[in-house]
Amino acid sequence: MGSSEPPFTVGIQEEYLLVNLDSRDVAENPPAPLLEECTRRSSGQVSPRFLRSQLEASTPACRSIAEARAGLAGLREMISQVSGRYGCAPIAAATHPFAKVTRQITTAREQFFALANEMQGAARRIMICGMRVHVGVDDDDLRVDLMNQLTYFVPHLLALSCSSPFWDGERTGLMSFRMTLLSSLPRTGLPERFTSHAELRRHLETLVRNGMIEHQGKMWWDVRLGSLHPTLEVRVMDSCTSIDDAAALAALIVSLARRLYRLKLDNRSWRIYPNMLIAENRWRAMRYSVDGELLDLARGELVAFPQLVSELIALVREDAAELGCLKEVEHLQTLLSRGTSAHRQIRTYEEARAAGASDREALQAVVDFLLRETKANLGGNAQ
Repeated sequence: MGSSEPPFTVGIQEEYLLVNLDSRDVAENPPAPLLEECTRRSSGQVSPRFLRSQLEASTPACRSIAEARAGLAGLREMISQVSGRYGCAPIAAATHPFAKVTRQITTAREQFFALANEMQGAARRIMICGMRVHVGVDDDDLRVDLMNQLTYFVPHLLALSCSSPFWDGERTGLMSFRMTLLSSLPRTGLPERFTSHAELRRHLETLVRNGMIEHQGKMWWDVRLGSLHPTLEVRVMDSCTSIDDAAALAALIVSLARRLYRLKLDNRSWRIYPNMLIAENRWRAMRYSVDGELLDLARGELVAFPQLVSELIALVREDAAELGCLKEVEHLQTLLSRGTSAHRQIRTYEEARAAGASDREALQAVVDFLLRETKANLGGNAQ
């Protein structure tokens, strides 16, 4: 590892579903000019995903969370403006409350047809949207070391991002149903542990050499090495409906990466725990989000999630201040107090039903909430 500090740049990727404003259902086959204009106006930062109804927005590598948030806000605003002319709008949520996955159309690109052919029924169920955060780390072995250590925090990050409590018109009982759907694909979930980049590369090359994957981008672990740039990529999160929540999670991730790097400078490391224990926490995050308890693996006991978040903020406070994103990290307390997107969706549904709405009308009210919240606070850091 070199003596100079990694750049710790930040890039954020978000996936959205396009919704028909008349029906609030997913726009299964939006007009081609919609995507073409979004791609052109964003200079390629907006791109198609597996389904025609999905878009992905990607910021460039940014020097600060404020810059990344501003870039993301600009992309959300532009997509909203363009899609609005076609009677559509984006929602930043991991699932749509009532859309039928069987009606969706695969994007006409070879890479997506190949995925559908390989994964079959598993691929046809993944009408899901996630958020990914890339942190610039320019040393190969350091990236692997940080991947090993960051795995511990995967459940915490998932719990804070939950936005998929509904699926196919059903309240699933899970706060992140997206993770259930994603787990049907291979090479997902918690990453393996590696002692070096050379070891990781050797195992990946075995898969590539035998034609099982084309490249390392087909490894869809919750945390992985970026496939195109020297980044550490955290990809466990549901798409965050609130842009403030998205910025807060990105700030937490880059601050954690810097904190773990500083531990390494002191010849220390976050203890590596068995994946079986982390997997239990990951399940509890899927099921309960921030409402439940997670195992504090050092203590060996369940701890209320709000206490864990307070401890996380304290852990990264110095690094967040140094990186200029302490305000965004402290927004996590606001997120806890008012709930994740999943909490707010459920609350919207229950309030609509209590007011006399039918089940369908209540689900449409949830979509209306998602439409509003996706476009809220795009002009500034409203905390």
